[in-house]
Amino acid sequence: MPLERLQKLLARAGYGSRRGAELVIAAGRVTVDGAPAVLGMRADPDTQRIEVDGEPIRIQPDDVTIVLNKPTGIVVTAVDDRGRQTVFDILRDPPPHLRYVGRLDRDTSGLLLLTTNGELAHRLTHPRYEVMKTYEATVDGIVADESLQRLRLGVMLEDGMTAPATVEQLPGMPPPTYLSVTIHEGRNRQVRRMFEAVGHHVSRLRRTRFGPIALDDLAPGASRVATPAELAKLMSLVGLAERTEV
Repeated sequence: MPLERLQKLLARAGYGSRRGAELVIAAGRVTVDGAPAVLGMRADPDTQRIEVDGEPIRIQPDDVTIVLNKPTGIVVTAVDDRGRQTVFDILRDPPPHLRYVGRLDRDTSGLLLLTTNGELAHRLTHPRYEVMKTYEATVDGIVADESLQRLRLGVMLEDGMTAPATVEQLPGMPPPTYLSVTIHEGRNRQVRRMFEAVGHHVSRLRRTRFGPIALDDLAPGASRVATPAELAKLMSLVGLAERTEV
């Protein structure tokens, strides 16, 4: 493992934020290989003995965020009491404490984020942050321009008026109609209900983007770890950007 700043290692070991870890170091409570630690110091927890108040620290693994292309027929839950296959069944060796970020219904496919960072998961789904999600919808019939405009301005559902959406027609010979829909809300089955409100049934729905992360050519059922650049953009989007270490 490369050398890391000591305050970062202490934060990962549960000694508060990095600022809080700096206070622990400044108070003279930390030693590295028996010598007093100083602010700005770097250490390798694999080869050096790091102690706080004479006790070795235990480094927790870094948080991980996974991008999954959820197939249709898979349910987004940890355990299904009806015995259906869940997203955790199709992941290879999911890490402990992994949680899904929002949901996709059983008949909707596409991009699903899962993360071990509870605060990130909370903020990505909180209405305050208005994180954009993009879907490709196959809709029965031809959607009139008037209906498209209603969707763009917001439509009334049983749980209230939707926020304005970005709705664009995709190339194809209608019917059916192929549309790209971008929303920032996260209501249950929202895109399907929006089209029902203007008289159309969605026969196929796939999420292609969540915030800055795109599905691209990830195969159905496949998953990958979010890149550091993608994770940095997600964190920044919801106000969790950390200081860059040099």
